[in-house]
Amino acid sequence: MAVSTAEQLIEQPNVILHDVSWETYERLLEEQGEHGGTRFTYDEGTLQIMIISYEHDRQNRLLASLVEAILLELDIDFENAGSNTFKRRDLKRGFEPDSCFYIRHPEAIRSKKRINLATDPPPDLIIEVDVTHGSMDRLPIFAAVGVSEVWRYENGAVRIYRLNKDQYDESGESELLAGVTPALLTQFVAESQTMRRTDWQRKVSAWAKSQGNQ
Repeated sequence: MAVSTAEQLIEQPNVILHDVSWETYERLLEEQGEHGGTRFTYDEGTLQIMIISYEHDRQNRLLASLVEAILLELDIDFENAGSNTFKRRDLKRGFEPDSCFYIRHPEAIRSKKRINLATDPPPDLIIEVDVTHGSMDRLPIFAAVGVSEVWRYENGAVRIYRLNKDQYDESGESELLAGVTPALLTQFVAESQTMRRTDWQRKVSAWAKSQGNQ
């Protein structure tokens, strides 16, 4: 595959390329640098380059703010690692989540300037948004590096996947945040479309507070 610059590749919102070397993947990451708005996913020679739309980013930020509101109300320590690049050369896999959180051991990465999956733990929770319906299946990549839980938004609904050995099982409740269910997350997402954001945020916080009082 001939590639000159990352800019030449990202002219379309979602591009999937095959037979891409690890070296090319790393070069594209380097060329892209710290510029936001693009996600690179690498899976054993297959590379997806996706430009993030407003709709995609809105749902991602919405769910991330929901997670933070619940964690803050329950006084659970955490680190939000955003869309940091995670990669494992030995597994020939790399990805940039829409959002991710360290909840079980946030202190493990708190002082880090870079996260290295060869020595650092993977995030505990990943938020995955799909509004294009032509994306790679990234769940096997998340499973390979050991991400405990994934919240996936698609077609207006949120599903929760929990890691079971080397694959994910769809679950009716979050293991990381007790009481959080797919139905609840989907309801909050739907309500965000019509409520003032401050009112919506207060409603999420009130729900979390009620859980803490149980």
